[in-house]
Amino acid sequence: MNDADQDISDMTRDIADVPAVEVITTVAVHLMSAAAVSLGLAEGGEKHRDLDEARKLITALAGLVTAAAPEVGTYHAAPLRDGLKSLQLAFREASTVPDAPGQGPGEAFTGPVVG
Repeated sequence: MNDADQDISDMTRDIADVPAVEVITTVAVHLMSAAAVSLGLAEGGEKHRDLDEARKLITALAGLVTAAAPEVGTYHAAPLRDGLKSLQLAFREASTVPDAPGQGPGEAFTGPVVG
């Protein structure tokens, strides 16, 4: 086995040891972070703002959180839902022309989000 094959074998073994809940929450946190940056909420704010990108990321996050919630349980799902809602509200606030209720990013999965 060459070094590249060994590296892949090691990575496969490593990911096999990670519980599904941890993989799901890690992916969700990455989506949240990327959405926050695209909303201009990170340091440097406005220069990274891209609401089209934020919409995609928030919608993907909503789909993941909604689908995974029954599998990961309330303990893990509740903070993910809270983070998602905060991003959805931040998107609505950042939009010059807010979406109609139920039409915002991810609201097809979560229902209308109100503050």
